[in-house]
Amino acid sequence: MTRFNWQNPYPTPRLPVFARNIVSTSHPLAAQAGLHMLWKGGNAVDAAIAAAVAITVVDPVSCGLGGDAFALVWDGQKLHGLNVSGVSPAAWNIDYFRRKYGEENGLARQPKRGWDAVTVPGVIAGWEALHAKFGSLPFADLMEPAIEIAERGHAVASIVAYKWAAAAPELQNQPGFADVFMPRGRAPEVSELVRFPGHANTLRHIAKHGARVL
Repeated sequence: MTRFNWQNPYPTPRLPVFARNIVSTSHPLAAQAGLHMLWKGGNAVDAAIAAAVAITVVDPVSCGLGGDAFALVWDGQKLHGLNVSGVSPAAWNIDYFRRKYGEENGLARQPKRGWDAVTVPGVIAGWEALHAKFGSLPFADLMEPAIEIAERGHAVASIVAYKWAAAAPELQNQPGFADVFMPRGRAPEVSELVRFPGHANTLRHIAKHGARVL
């Protein structure tokens, strides 16, 4: 057996975890969502999708249903890759943006808001494609933990609250943002309970009808 020094040299209490299955995410509730799929008899892809769906609820300032996804899956014999990053409309080119928004430092100016700043989202179709090829549980089951968290509510994590507060001043005047993400007229504070009933309803539609329902 290879000898290894398990003494952590860094100023952190983190320790190695030895287990048959591990789900690693940036938020414990998302990790629990993935583990729940494993406990139900699902596989690693089921767990990964469930965790990713949950992240859109517990860390909405970083991940959302309008985002992208990338995946590398080893099936035991072959490595599979998936790229569902957003594609741009055919009419987009440098001249289009230069004509519409002008130049800055000799380059076409890029808009930060509006339709010209949005690519075609691919994450939901990516979940569906991964599940169709590798999943073992029903697709609807993978939405269940996120739906429950969105409806029941969760206490906002510290790093999420920090990012949320940083984004609010810039986005608060965007249509619909304040209604969903600033229900008390401000970004939620650390440990404050937030609920997303609309998000839960959207996930229910995806669970029932698939990615194309949107």
